[in-house]
Amino acid sequence: MHICVFLSAADLDERYTRPAREFATLLGKGGHTLVWGGSDSGLMKVVADGVQEAGGRLVGVSVAFLAGSARKDADEMVIARDLAERKALLLDRADAVVIMVGGTGTLDEATEILELKKHGHHTKPVVLLNTNGFYDGLKEQFRRMDAEGFLPVPLADLVFFAEDGHQALECLERAAGRG
Repeated sequence: MHICVFLSAADLDERYTRPAREFATLLGKGGHTLVWGGSDSGLMKVVADGVQEAGGRLVGVSVAFLAGSARKDADEMVIARDLAERKALLLDRADAVVIMVGGTGTLDEATEILELKKHGHHTKPVVLLNTNGFYDGLKEQFRRMDAEGFLPVPLADLVFFAEDGHQALECLERAAGRG
């Protein structure tokens, strides 16, 4: 399965890097391909290293203004013109999406992917990986949107909230008919 992961390129502490590395190892050992933003720094590097070291493939989609920080040893690297094209290419190359910890860029990617799914532009499973409660507030906001009628489809049909990498991968494999 080609799994797109949206996450931070920032250098983060162990409470985020350790679970990210564990999830990456699960992906690689499972024979999955990581589709990611292509960066060779921060948490993106941690995940790409983990997938590659565990036997998985790497498909990066960088963007022209960040091409200098793109990973050199990916199995495939695409350079998009801009961030909008990058998001479209990432989704196009993926069978499923996992949203990991990140900043405003990750949040932008997550909301666009969910908006596209809400409107039927894709049916790929989306998992929000809530490492160490990072997305507790967002999870609560989504639940409120659902409860108060702001979502035209049930929240459970848009996104699955996973508390760890094992739970995230199980959800994806169930959605793909492997679990």
